[in-house]
Order: sequence, then structure tokens, then C-alpha cells
Amino acid sequence: MNNSVIVSLRDIVVEFDGQRILDGLNLDIHDKEFVTLLGSSGCGKTTTLRLIAGFLEPTSGKVLLKGEDITGVPPYKRPVNTVFQKYALFPHLNVFENVAFGLRLKKMDEETIRRKVRDMLEVVGLKGFERRSIGQMSGGQQQRVAIARSLVNEPEILLLDEPLGALDLKLRKEMQLELKRLQREMNITFIYVTHDQEEALTMSDTVVVMNGGKVQQIGTPEDIYNEPKNAFVADFIGDSNIVDGVMHRDFLVSFSGVEFPCVDRGFAREESVQVVVRPEDIEVVSPVEGQLVGVVNDVIFKGGLLYTSGAAGEEDRGDFRGVGLFWIKISRGWVAVAPVALHH
Repeated sequence: MNNSVIVSLRDIVVEFDGQRILDGLNLDIHDKEFVTLLGSSGCGKTTTLRLIAGFLEPTSGKVLLKGEDITGVPPYKRPVNTVFQKYALFPHLNVFENVAFGLRLKKMDEETIRRKVRDMLEVVGLKGFERRSIGQMSGGQQQRVAIARSLVNEPEILLLDEPLGALDLKLRKEMQLELKRLQREMNITFIYVTHDQEEALTMSDTVVVMNGGKVQQIGTPEDIYNEPKNAFVADFIGDSNIVDGVMHRDFLVSFSGVEFPCVDRGFAREESVQVVVRPEDIEVVSPVEGQLVGVVNDVIFKGGLLYTSGAAGEEDRGDFRGVGLFWIKISRGWVAVAPVALHH
């Protein structure tokens, strides 16, 4: 990843019909990194992408490209291409002509067009599909055509607006890895929009978590997951058990009447805090060994994931989620579901 900033958003405000969609947004995106804008519907992530593309102008604020103000510059004059969720392919053109479309608009010669298109189709794994009609392509193949059409123009920035949303789960996971491979091979900046936290954690160099038109946290996937800045990020990224606790001193917190070591410091002594406990940090043991004792009220099997709801301690109640299979204790004895993790 290059440390130079390629896109800067400065004090961006966007309002539609009096409703503020982006509220004083400031964001720097570095060259040649894979950045994901992550958030729930209505958080402003797609609006941010449209601002960078030039499809939308801010109510106030500036969009900078390599330090130059491009606010108001039309999309076709920006070194940016966009891959949409619905791909926007031309059904009357075959694969070759779809990919070649932008090159023909630039009036390149036929030899250059053939070379560029064939090279790009090989990069996306569609060599030999040049004459195939779009209607004969699967969803994953159509997405690759859309990506090839965007990349063949050699943009400095590729914008991707939830391009995996229409794919089935297995294909979506395969394409996550494929997109990351393409970004590394092409060595350009990818700015990706999604509400799917797994996609963000899998592909990104940097994740930008958004909510209510504001940035909640920016960091690597590891930072976002392990060190959330606030309760929203902790709850939105991964499965979390968030409980009230007290920070006694650096690296020591208590909740449910029990003290636990932790990784945090810098709080005031005896300061009230919210404690984030990830399911994988919990181990189910016998009542004699355990620090917390609870009652399992319900168990749901979801393949590699098993969700339980129950109560821990005397006051804390809520849904607690475990990873993998484990043992649980019920009123009639022990039930084998194999040990990994459970907050109980």
C-alpha cells in the first residue's frame, strides 16, 4: 500500500429534501489500497461513493484528487470507473464488445483494442469467452465481465457498489478472494461499498465504518475487530457480548461481580465502561472451573456456528453467541456438542 493520499473528502455535507445524509464527512483514501466503506442501509456509504465518482455533488465541502479540487468535475473526466451491483452490461453485445466498449469510445485502433481486451479477459479468468453472449453467462461470469470492462480503461480508482449482492453465498465468497487478487495484480485503488462485515474483513486493507452519515472508525480489519472505538462498531462488527463493567486499573476490568484481565489501559480508576466479550474468547468448562455460571435457555445449530440465549450472573441477561460445537449443561445432564466457545 502506498502512503500517498489519492482521494480526500473535506467537510462533506449532503442533504436531500432537508435530510442530512452525510454530516461533515472527512476521509483520506491512500493510493493502491483496498478500502471498504461499511455500514447499514442509509448510513451514507453509497452516497460517498457517488461523490467520488462524480454522479453527485455535495451540498458543501470538497472532493480532492491528489490534492486537486475536482468537485463539480463530470464523471467522464475523472480517472475513475464504477462496477454496479446490477453490472449494467449490454445484452445485445457479446463479452468482447462489452469489455471493448470504453476503448471504442476513446477511438483506439483495433489492434490495441483486441490486445487490451484479451489481456484483461485473461486476468479475470474469461479467456476463450470473447464471443459468448451475455445471456449465456452465469452471475459470477457477468460480474467478471463488468470488472474487466471497468479495468480495461486503466482507471486510477475502481469503485465497487455492492457488486456481490446478487450472487449466491458460495460464489460470493469465491469472488471476495478474486477481487482481492485483482486489486493486488492491477495495483490500483479499490473503493468498495458493502453492508456485509465478512466481505469487509476478508478483502480490505482499510475499513471505514459509517453510521448516520459520519465515520465511526477507520482502521485495518484487525483493528476494527479487536479494538472497536465505540459500542456501535463493537456491535456491528462480528458477534459481541456488550456488558457494563468497571475499569479498576490498567488491564483489569470487572463485570457480573468477577474481575478479568483485559487489553485496555488509560481509563480512570473505577471508571464505568462497556466491556466487549467476543464469543471466541469464552471457554465452556465445568461449573467448578468456571468464573461465571449461567443457565442455557435455548440453542440453535447453524453449521459451524451455534447460537445460544441465556443468563449469566444475577443481573446480566441477553443473547450470547458461541463459535463451533460444544458441551452444554441442561437440567437432565450434559449434552455433547463438542467444546469451543460459549458465553454463558
